[in-house]
Amino acid sequence: MKSTTPERGFAPAEFEARTARAQALMAERDLSGLLLMTEPEVRYFSGFHTLFWQSPTRPWFLFVPATGKPIAIIPEIGAALMRQTWLEDIRTWAAPAPDDDGISLLSDLLSPFADKRAKIGVMKGHETSLRMPLGDWERLINRLPGLKITDVTDLIQGLRMVKSPAEIEKLAHICAIGSATFDRVPEIVANGMPLDEVFRSFRREALAQGADDAPYVVGGSDQGGYADVISPPSRRPLRSGDILMIDTGCTWDGYFCDFDRNWAIERADDTARRAYDVLWRATEAGIAAARPGNTCQDLFRAMAEVISEMDASGGDIGRLGHGLGMQLTEQPSHAEFDTTELKENMVLTLEPSLSYGHGLMMVHEENIVVRPEGGHLLTTRAPSELTVI
Repeated sequence: MKSTTPERGFAPAEFEARTARAQALMAERDLSGLLLMTEPEVRYFSGFHTLFWQSPTRPWFLFVPATGKPIAIIPEIGAALMRQTWLEDIRTWAAPAPDDDGISLLSDLLSPFADKRAKIGVMKGHETSLRMPLGDWERLINRLPGLKITDVTDLIQGLRMVKSPAEIEKLAHICAIGSATFDRVPEIVANGMPLDEVFRSFRREALAQGADDAPYVVGGSDQGGYADVISPPSRRPLRSGDILMIDTGCTWDGYFCDFDRNWAIERADDTARRAYDVLWRATEAGIAAARPGNTCQDLFRAMAEVISEMDASGGDIGRLGHGLGMQLTEQPSHAEFDTTELKENMVLTLEPSLSYGHGLMMVHEENIVVRPEGGHLLTTRAPSELTVI
């Protein structure tokens, strides 16, 4: 059953609290500001939510000062929408302007900091990008020789990892929509149906259940299992003995779910049933381990120990899950290398996988929120035994 539909957007107090937390951390590092250029970070501090980011033509900038509200430096085409947010200082230019795409406006804003040889933060680390031409960045820095640039990836990602109650409400809502969509799969999928039509039918059902979009629908299907889970679907029809997996990232009000489900078409062999059972129990181990004070490494090891019953590699395809929120995948990673400490109200994807047979694999996925007693499911838990359609 889908949850009660939350209100769209956030109250100004949400953004005030996010900005205040960032500014407190900035003060500890003697930072005069944060320069943000990518969609999730701009939206996180401003509430500016638009699909227009899909166009690579225009850069967008947000500056979070040490005190006061963030300042937007954006193309004029976004001014009307940005004025609907809690921000007041919105500076625009007619874009695209390849010779000066906001660089003069940025220089004017940052020059006083450069004159004082002040330090500002930019995200430089893993899972970040410079969403402006490198040449423009070089021109900007050359204009501001006194400005000190430092990496604030950990600061921003650390803030975004822990969700507010309002964010968790939206995530729970889209997870409920995704769960309701998966519940309908046995009714809309049948033996002989081409895989690309399976995916189209799933997308239609997700929208009918209330999703704003279903931008990520991948999976696979083959005899006894599947070997690939990221390719576009083919026209191959479903066959008796196939294992079908659908993995979806549906969105509602800019927040993602990200989980999958597995089904057998008409019949399942013992190996596939065993793989499903191992992964279901590995997920249970992950749910139990998702407590504040444990690390992502602990979470990984708890799932990998169960996976090793069938897959000596521990099912390690790099990681066994990740953070979830405004992006389909966020930090942290449930991996041997990630010692990030889990905190209450982190929202995570648990994604154990294993390899078996001749090049086959299976993946199981749930979305949870970290609570003192362990992971609290946002998705409706998958059946404990492989469902046969």
